Order: sequence, then C-alpha cells, then structure tokens
Amino acid sequence: MEDIPFNRSSLQGSELNYIQQTLALGQIAGDQTFSKKCEKLLEGITGCNKALVTTSCTHALEMAALLLGIQEGDEVIVPDFTFVSTPNAFVLRGAKPVFCDVRNDTLNMDESRLEALITPRTKAIVPVHYAGVACEMDTIVEVAGRHGVAVVEDNAHGLFGKYKGRWLGTFGALATQSFHETKNITCGEGGALVVNEPRYVQRAEILREKGTDRSRFFRGEVDKYGWVDIGSSYVMSDVLAAFLYGQLEQWETIQAMRRTIWEHYDACLASWASETGVRRPVVPPHCGSAYHMYHLLLPGLSERTAFIAHLAARRIKAVFHYLPLHLSDYARARWGGMPGQFPVTENVSDRLVRLPFYTSMTAAEQERVIEAVLEFTP
Repeated sequence: MEDIPFNRSSLQGSELNYIQQTLALGQIAGDQTFSKKCEKLLEGITGCNKALVTTSCTHALEMAALLLGIQEGDEVIVPDFTFVSTPNAFVLRGAKPVFCDVRNDTLNMDESRLEALITPRTKAIVPVHYAGVACEMDTIVEVAGRHGVAVVEDNAHGLFGKYKGRWLGTFGALATQSFHETKNITCGEGGALVVNEPRYVQRAEILREKGTDRSRFFRGEVDKYGWVDIGSSYVMSDVLAAFLYGQLEQWETIQAMRRTIWEHYDACLASWASETGVRRPVVPPHCGSAYHMYHLLLPGLSERTAFIAHLAARRIKAVFHYLPLHLSDYARARWGGMPGQFPVTENVSDRLVRLPFYTSMTAAEQERVIEAVLEFTP
C-alpha cells in the first residue's frame, strides 16, 4: 500500500513542451515570451488592469508594500490566521502589523472588527481569502475607502474563486497570486502582482526590474534604460513561466477536477461530521470557492492530534495549518502578543486539519482517505 501524500504536483498540459520551446528560443531569463503569455491570459480571464508574474507571492506582496510607499511607523491590518509572508512584506518596510481576528465560519478576516483597528497610521488592509473562499469584500472595500486606506488582496489561495460573481483579486488596488507547488495552478515557486489601479502600473514594472525602466526600453518607449527608482529582482524566469503557462491553459479543467474532489469529500463526510461534532468548510452562498483545500475542524487539540496520528497509521498524510501570528516568537518579542487576544484564531488553529487534496488525486486514493476518516471517532 502506497503512501497518500498531503500534496502532489502533476502535469496538466503542455508544460514540458513549452519549456523545450523556451530553451529553443534562448529565452530562459525573465519577462519574455511565456511570461507575457501568462500575464495576458490572467488579464484576459479576470479583466484586471495588469498582471505581472513574479518570483513568488511573497515578492508580489513586497512590491505592493513598495508601491504604497509603506514606511517606518505605518500600520497594516492583516488577519492573525495567515502565513507569515502576509505581514512580513510590510514589516520589511518598517510597518507594524495590526492583527485582526477571523470569522468563526469562513476563517477569513472578521470585517466587523476593522473599524476599531483603523488609526491615522493605517495605510493598508490586507484580506486573505482563506482556502479560496472570499472575504466579505463589500464591507472591507467600503471601510477602507471611507478612511482612505488601500486594500491589497492576498489571493494566494483564491485564484479563480469569486465573490458575488466577481473574480477574487480584482477588488483591491493591488492583489497577489501564488503559484507555489501547493497551489491549484503551479510552477513550483512563483507568483503574480495584480494591478487594478492603472496609476501603479508603470512603477510596478520599474520596481520589478531592479528599479530600472527596462520594460519601457524593450517596448521602444525610451532609447536606453537606467536606474530610475528603488527596486529588486522580482522577475520570474521564463522557464518557470513556460511551465506555468501550460498549467494556466488548463485552468478550467484543473478547477473542475478540484471541485469534484472537494464536493466528494464534503458529501461523503457530512453525516460523520454531524455525528462526531466535526465541522466541515463553510462556503457562503454568495461565494464561489476556488477549491484550494479541504479542511475539517475537530472538537479540540487532543482530538486533532489523535486524528492526524490515526491517518498516519494508515499511511495518509494530513496536516494542520497556521499558528496564530500574534503568538509567534517574533511577534511576541516585537509587539507583545499575548494569549487570549484573538480567541477565534487561537481556537481554530488548535482544531483545524487539512486532508490530502491535489488535482491528480485518484478516486481510489480519495476513497482510502474517506474510509480512514469514517473509522475515526473523536
């Protein structure tokens, strides 16, 4: 009996053929044929103003911080239940992260708490669409607009998810995407900065190209390029972009396959979850899931520990997720985070477990997972 991993990357289309093409073209550096193909495809599907593929979602967030002019003493509101990249990109510029507890249902930033967190130093709100289910963007955008605060969507989980019929990643002035190996669409390591407000486009290109106007030079808009701003090397290699384009071409197929897996889990585990006090994912009716993961909330920490061990004994890898950021060693040392500050985050962090979930998961593999779950009694 083979192990069932938590995640497994897979080829979905012409990824290897496109890598051969980019090698034949002599284009293995960045911002060339396949990078532009990826960007045009993303722009065409979502209707965003500009997409720029980057080395990672983390780097896209760093670009967002630079574009917003984040500096020492600024404050940026982020959910307490997210990956460290979300606050880190702004902390690197000197900002203080202001943590926000999450909703008990979707585990997204609790929009009802935003107003009380905004101060004259607040420069951005960074909602994270957890598991590919939308935050309440109407409220978030309205509160941000009323206070003159920018919205940056961390859409690492949410590509091709929707909120009230509109694509995630198109609500904020800026948004970021992830193409890490764990994501629906992947190239191993990679990301994208989505620019929804046109005033940021030109500077975004400069920041991404090490502070030069190289992009304008290649379009023939200037006769030479040089150092015109701060910046760094955020350009994705075209080898990775070639792989990514092969995946993006198949986005509808990939999403359909993941939806089938997600819905099968949800249907087969419904009765068991109800009987055992385990909670399944919550997707509000006005949200279209991106089907990034399938998670469960066990009754408590001891039950979750036993559940993970139960699956491991059957050679099935299930994992927990984020630890509360305010209780991390770094946040406690810098900003004095204390237990009890964000009760929902602290509670769900102890209880959440993610089941194996990947695009190439076979029906037989999923049935093994389901059978093992149904054998467990918390």
